[in-house]
Amino acid sequence: MTAGSNSLTYAQAGVDIDAGNAMVEKIKPIVRTTRRVGADGEIGGFGGLFDLKAAGFTDPILVAANDGVGTKLRIAIEAGKHDTIGIDLVAMCVNDLVVQGAEPLFFLDYFATGKLDPDQGAAIVSGIAAGCRMAGCALIGGETAEMPGMYHGDDYDLAGFAVGAAERGALLPTDDIMEGDVLLGLASSGVHSNGYSLVRRIVGLSGLKWTDPAPFDPARSLGEALLEPTRIYVKPVLAAIRGTHGIKALAHITGGGYPDNIPRVLPKDWAAELDLGAIDVQPVFDWLSKTGGVEASEMMRTFNCGIGMVIVVAAGQAAQVAAVLQSEGETVTPIGRIVPRRDEPVIYRGRIAL
Repeated sequence: MTAGSNSLTYAQAGVDIDAGNAMVEKIKPIVRTTRRVGADGEIGGFGGLFDLKAAGFTDPILVAANDGVGTKLRIAIEAGKHDTIGIDLVAMCVNDLVVQGAEPLFFLDYFATGKLDPDQGAAIVSGIAAGCRMAGCALIGGETAEMPGMYHGDDYDLAGFAVGAAERGALLPTDDIMEGDVLLGLASSGVHSNGYSLVRRIVGLSGLKWTDPAPFDPARSLGEALLEPTRIYVKPVLAAIRGTHGIKALAHITGGGYPDNIPRVLPKDWAAELDLGAIDVQPVFDWLSKTGGVEASEMMRTFNCGIGMVIVVAAGQAAQVAAVLQSEGETVTPIGRIVPRRDEPVIYRGRIAL
C-alpha cells in the first residue's frame, strides 16, 4: 500500500514510530539486567508475565503501588540529567510496598513526552532498571507515549507501577503495637522525591543556577546535588523482617512528612513521640530552611529532614533489628517511642537542628 504525494503521515503529525522502535531496541539489554526468578520474559509483547509459584510463594497476598516523582522532573529536564530520575520512580513505589511487608516482584513504567529522543529515553530507563535491581524486582513492561501538543519542548513525565507479594498472615502493620515500642529511623539520601515545588521556589529565591556549586555540597553542582536519588530500603528492610520477626510497622516518610505518614500505620489509641534532637539533619535541609525562611514545623510536614523510613519495633528486639539493618548498610537511629494517644498522633520533644 502506498500513500499519495499529498497524504499526511503520522511522523508529519509529530509521532515518530521508528524512534519508538529504536528506543525499544536500546533498552532491551538494560531491561534484561532486572530479570529475577518468576520473570524471564522479553519486553515487546502486549503484556508482562510473572510466575508467583516459581518465585517461591505458596499463599500470597498481592500488594500494588503507583507513584511519580513530582516536579523533581523539572530539575532533571533543566539540568539535562536523566539517568537517575528513574531510580526515584522505582523507589517511590517499592518503598511503599515494603512498608506493608511485601517483597517487590515486578515494575512497569509510563514515559510520556512531546518529542521522543531514543537516547534520552534509554537514559531514563537505565535509571529505572538500576532502581529495579536495587529493589530486586523485574522490569517486565512499560509504555512510551509520544504526544506532541500535550508536552512542549523537552518536557516529559513519568509514572511507575509496582506489584509485590507477602505470604498470607505476614503483612504489616501487626496488631500488637503497644506502649514502649521503639521508633527507629533510617537515614535518607537527601530530599528524596517530595517537596520539590518548594525546593524550586527556594532555589529561585537564592538566585543560583543548576550549574552553580551547591552551597550545602560544594563538590557537586546544585542540580546534581538536588537530583540525588531516593534511597531504596527494600533489601535491608526485608532482611530485618525475615531475620528478626521484630518489626511491627514501617512508615515511608514522603509527602506530608512525619505528622501525616507515621499515623497511617498506628492504631488510633497510640501516638508516636519523637525525640527531635536525635534526628541527624542533613545540610541540604538546613540550607532549604534558612534560604527559604521555612519554619521547622513546615519543614517536617514537607520533607523527610534526614529520616526516610520510620520503624516500630518491640523494645526488646530494637538492638537486634538495628544490627541487621546496619549490617545491610543502613544508618539506624533510635528517634522515639510509642505512647498513649491524647490529642495529636505525633508528639515532638526537643528541637530539630534546623
